[in-house]
Amino acid sequence: MILTSPFHERTSALNETGLWSHWSGHLAADRYQMSDKFEYFAVRNSAGIFDSSPLYKYRIHGPDAERFLAGVLARDVRACPPGHAQYTVWCDDRGFVVEDGVVLRHGPDEFLLTAAEPNLAYFADLIGREDVRIEEVSHDYGVIAVQGPRSRDLLARLIPAVATIPYFGLASGSIAGSPVTVSRTGYSGDLGYEVWVERADALRVWDALWDSVAGHGVLPFGLAALYMLRIEAGLLLLDVDFSSSRFAWTDEDRSTPIELGLGWMFRDLASDDRAFIGRRAIERELAGGTSRWRMTGLVLDWQDYDRIYSAAGLIPPKDHTPVQEELFVYDDDIRQVGYATSFMYSPMLQRHIAMARVRPDLARLGSSVRLEVDVNHRYEYVTATTARLPLYNPARKTA
Repeated sequence: MILTSPFHERTSALNETGLWSHWSGHLAADRYQMSDKFEYFAVRNSAGIFDSSPLYKYRIHGPDAERFLAGVLARDVRACPPGHAQYTVWCDDRGFVVEDGVVLRHGPDEFLLTAAEPNLAYFADLIGREDVRIEEVSHDYGVIAVQGPRSRDLLARLIPAVATIPYFGLASGSIAGSPVTVSRTGYSGDLGYEVWVERADALRVWDALWDSVAGHGVLPFGLAALYMLRIEAGLLLLDVDFSSSRFAWTDEDRSTPIELGLGWMFRDLASDDRAFIGRRAIERELAGGTSRWRMTGLVLDWQDYDRIYSAAGLIPPKDHTPVQEELFVYDDDIRQVGYATSFMYSPMLQRHIAMARVRPDLARLGSSVRLEVDVNHRYEYVTATTARLPLYNPARKTA
């Protein structure tokens, strides 16, 4: 059975294209307008509204909830005080990433964890004798992501506390008389928030929010625009930039947090006394420098790109549509040194960009590599430079 989000009655009325994808068993709009770029620019210039409800959501609570999560999640949840959220990953005992998500800490013993895939049984099997309970609440809440430079001012008109929420902070309030929680989180790499509301109040909150932003250049946006935004922001996508270690066939399809560019999560590992799952393997990788890859950004040389297409008698394409599949990366001697997982032409940066796994010695900032492209049914190799992720990183995101 195909499910619909708590906001589907409103999103379906706004979807002028009738284009939908399946996301966690739910219908999710591909794009509302005829042009996904139109929605993309709404987010980058004003604000956009995205229905994030299909995310899996787990309530984890009880006297031992913090201790339990500290032993499972790779990032130290003890450093996340109540009223804040934290991006994190969880690994297997070999240090490979199972999945990533955001944990919201509502109280000392009260957490809400999001995930892209079902994880209830995985976490429940790890409880043991600890006094902690896990409940799936995926269908109990609707989540509206409000993303873009005007998101703070627009939401603060409904919930004044939004004006002072720190990055990855939480605030409580009400919209149209319905209680909501607002987290300063999102998947756009821009200033943004997510509004969490109980399912019974979802349409009432959507209507009040939608009416309040009329005339401010705000548009609903779908998955197509979201994928553009997240590549510029260097945000990982499951089954594109990495695979869950639970379902990978071989270690070639598995990734460690270090290889995914998440080494910053372990900067204080020496003073961290947790025996979290995968810790020993991660320590060995850090000590031995055994990472196979390093996730990095790539910025293509536009002159070299144009030269190759012009020589083939073609107009150099500047297609913003994300290519979310492997494109091989080579060194100057055309020896493979990695592969890009996500590629697009960035309308904001006016460059072709990519997220790529590159051999660690070539992942240093400013290193020169070649990206393989298909031109007239032949492979060509475009010069590219490694760059720090995120490639688009406005100061307002965290200010």
